[in-house]
Amino acid sequence: MSTQAIQQNPFQSMLDRYNTAADILNLEPSLRHKLQQPEKQVLINFSVRLDNGEEKNFDGYRIIHSTTLGPSKGGIRYDTAVNLEEVKALAAWMTWKSAVTGIPFGGAKGGIVVDPKQHSKAELERITRAYTKALADIFGPDKDVPAPDMGTGPDEMGWLMDEFSLLHGKTIHAVVTGKHLNAGGSLGRTEATGRGVSIITLLALQKLGLYTGHSTVAVQGFGNVGLHTALFLHEAGLKIVAVSDINTALYNPAGINIPELILYYNLNNKSITGYPKTQSIEHDELLLLPVNVLIPAAKEDVITAANAPFIKANLIVEGANGPVSSDADAILKDKNITVVPDIVANAGGVTVSYFEWLQNSLNESWAIEQVNYRLNDILEQSFNEVYNTAAQYNATLRIAAYILAVKKVAQTYMINRSLNNSVSFKQN
Repeated sequence: MSTQAIQQNPFQSMLDRYNTAADILNLEPSLRHKLQQPEKQVLINFSVRLDNGEEKNFDGYRIIHSTTLGPSKGGIRYDTAVNLEEVKALAAWMTWKSAVTGIPFGGAKGGIVVDPKQHSKAELERITRAYTKALADIFGPDKDVPAPDMGTGPDEMGWLMDEFSLLHGKTIHAVVTGKHLNAGGSLGRTEATGRGVSIITLLALQKLGLYTGHSTVAVQGFGNVGLHTALFLHEAGLKIVAVSDINTALYNPAGINIPELILYYNLNNKSITGYPKTQSIEHDELLLLPVNVLIPAAKEDVITAANAPFIKANLIVEGANGPVSSDADAILKDKNITVVPDIVANAGGVTVSYFEWLQNSLNESWAIEQVNYRLNDILEQSFNEVYNTAAQYNATLRIAAYILAVKKVAQTYMINRSLNNSVSFKQN
């Protein structure tokens, strides 16, 4: 039987989990519908002159899922597969992630249909600035705050901030997070998501009684999140036996020297291909290895109903957004495989993004020790709250996280609506 993953609509995956939580919370129909749909969907097309003089059109998106808890927050990805359903799902996940973590942000996501590897740095700058101009009325420190995502990083965020600042006639650092340090970025932001995944992994292993000095880990994806997750877990004493990037999957049951692999990766044009002391395996095979912990840290929907029956890990920690499709949830539950959902596991990124936004807003700069201490404190509190909610409702950690997040957004929305109605009534 093939274990090849079958793609499920990511927005439908989000809705499946959301509706389960909404049923448990007994949300009334109009509120249920209101909270699941984006507040605003912006689709744009813009033209950029390439280095060879050619004009090229690009499609872009910015989806504002919710501003109930605060300004919307979410990354911008540059990828040829960017599409409306994906961005809608990612925006909703940002809403739930901020809510369950206790951060005063709503959720948003954006993207451009582009392969950044096919463009020069000058072209990427022009693309980013054109995207910013087209969305200048959407972005703002108190409205919608972008961040890096797949295919973007500090350079793109710096260009966005500069273009937005030029349009407003003054420097506005807090319009975006994930910037270079000299442009108002925060210490610890680059590794924040991976550090958060490692913190949550260790908490989950200990809470579930699965932690041993020889715990084994497979990490799918060796981009920013997967690399830092592997590094921090290696430093904590766990044995990383498998890693993969887009081209290669490596396996060594005796453990991989992650610092050495990172050095090789950086010297090998950001690729792990050809790294010695390991054997090459198929990408799908990595997901099925007999490890204690599986960390999918690449893209959504890599574990589905097709391959879930063959998963052997005791614990799955979602480093990526939506790597387990909703049709796999029941299968994994029946196999007694614990899944720590993305909205808990990878919330380190949005947490330190919040710290950066806060530092910019207050004109402060925090030491790395302060950043990491606050990050650890927030994530530990969030995980414990989700764990206790799961016990209270006899639910999976995923559904418990959704219960907490949806309940918080629903209650705040109702309070805000009540206040607005009161103001309207008094004015009449």
